[in-house]
Amino acid sequence: MAGTSKAAEVKPEAKDGPQPRSVRVVLFALMIAMLLAMLDNMIVNTAMPTIVGELGGLEHLSWVVTAYTLATAASTPIWGKIGDMYGRKGAFLTSIVVFLVGSALSGMAQDMGQLIGFRAIQGLGAGGLMVGVMAIIGDLIPPRERGKYQGMMAGIMALAMIGGPLVGGTITDHLGWRWTFYINLPLGAVALAMVTAVLHLPKKRGRGRIDYLGTALLTVGIVSIVLVTTWGGSQYEWGSAIIMELIFLGVASIVGFLFWETKAAEPVVPLHIFRSRNFSVMSVIGFMTGFVMFGAMLFLPLYQQSVQSASATNSGLLLMPMLLAMMAVSLIAGRVTTSTGKYKIFPIVGGALMTVGLYLLSTMDVSTSRLTTGIYMAVLGAGMGFLMQITMLVAQNSVELKDMGVGSSTTTLFRTLGSSFGVAIMGALFTNRVNDEMASRLGKAAGALPTATLNAEGLKKLPVPVQEAYKYAVSSGVHGGFLLGAGIALVVFVAAFFVKEVALRGAGTPAPAAPQDKDKAEPEAKEAKEANEAEDKVAVETA
Repeated sequence: MAGTSKAAEVKPEAKDGPQPRSVRVVLFALMIAMLLAMLDNMIVNTAMPTIVGELGGLEHLSWVVTAYTLATAASTPIWGKIGDMYGRKGAFLTSIVVFLVGSALSGMAQDMGQLIGFRAIQGLGAGGLMVGVMAIIGDLIPPRERGKYQGMMAGIMALAMIGGPLVGGTITDHLGWRWTFYINLPLGAVALAMVTAVLHLPKKRGRGRIDYLGTALLTVGIVSIVLVTTWGGSQYEWGSAIIMELIFLGVASIVGFLFWETKAAEPVVPLHIFRSRNFSVMSVIGFMTGFVMFGAMLFLPLYQQSVQSASATNSGLLLMPMLLAMMAVSLIAGRVTTSTGKYKIFPIVGGALMTVGLYLLSTMDVSTSRLTTGIYMAVLGAGMGFLMQITMLVAQNSVELKDMGVGSSTTTLFRTLGSSFGVAIMGALFTNRVNDEMASRLGKAAGALPTATLNAEGLKKLPVPVQEAYKYAVSSGVHGGFLLGAGIALVVFVAAFFVKEVALRGAGTPAPAAPQDKDKAEPEAKEAKEANEAEDKVAVETA
């Protein structure tokens, strides 16, 4: 291939055999990068009370998280497109550097305004970490073999969710809150060095220009949507002027973006990827799965602390039945997919188990034991395990290699937006149910209680009747939130039946042509095969 070094023309070992040791080294580095992206918020959330105590600015507290989330969501599709146009390795290394710069600056922040700004820089880098990991794996490993690595990804997620609060609390207590950001530097440096030394992909020359107008419209649309879901019902009433303005701005920007993408020479999100039924269905399933998963992660610790009297640390450990079930099932599903090439059954079973698990969780009340809760969580975790990585695998299998970056970033973006909607909508429903239940049990006195900050320790300081009222209120709120989640999971179950089981590609196998392009199928298949074979000439060398 022109412009490709001799090293880049060395093919990896047989695709159906064990991956070379150097590929495993690259995967280890990618897992570190994924851990950075997922662990950060978990660690920082634990340190927030200490940060506010030192820097002040309690009224801006939510922006520490919001700035990071907005930057991550807005930059995700952009990183994917840059990787497709100019090379995945360079884009990925740049995102790591941006993330580390943001981490270092956040650790040095002297006031809340600086911290918010530096967290936005950190979020810009984080947007490229997850997309880079998924797209590089998509380049290195054929879909048929990719399933076996799903357990690794699920394991990283479980490690971040379980270990984040523990690590964050320990670092804050013994080293200070600034080290919750500095801890990213050595981990990121290891990932940076390993990826630089070991990963070699064919270099790409930029084709055309970056779609600046499409990028701007998409960014405004995403920021508006995330702000609506973050502010609506909390800082501002849903019917307030600012929320209505944000909704109008978000809708107008997305409509303008969709129109422009049909005209752009090099669209940031090429709409033709949605011609694939599987890609479109997996985008919907990813959105709904994000909605359910992050909503559950919000309510379960709250229920365990308020109703089951668990400490903040223990409530994180009590999530282990869900996280371990998710990891184990994801690993099994991945192995089966690799050995058989079959996958349609997994989203169907996953949707069914998620629906059942969320319904069971909605039945919890003040007398539900931790063991029973653990069993219900395991059912939910098993359902998510069938879905978490299969959605990305099938989505990547549905696009050509030249669109691997935007395919991965679009799937990630849908899941991110789903999590934002899930936390906002389920959170609003929960809050309303809690307030109504408290008012019905305590009358006007309920309005004077800081129910949003009550935990196991805070409850013990209140009179017994108030404690009981709050526990019943939380149980009622959880019931409504998880019942809504069960309805959303049912949509996943139904949508899964529309997945078409297309054979997972091995090395050099082209992506399937879109149904409406059958007349072009043969030449496009030949072109895709040639491109695939060229990109499969990947050199992955040991340092």
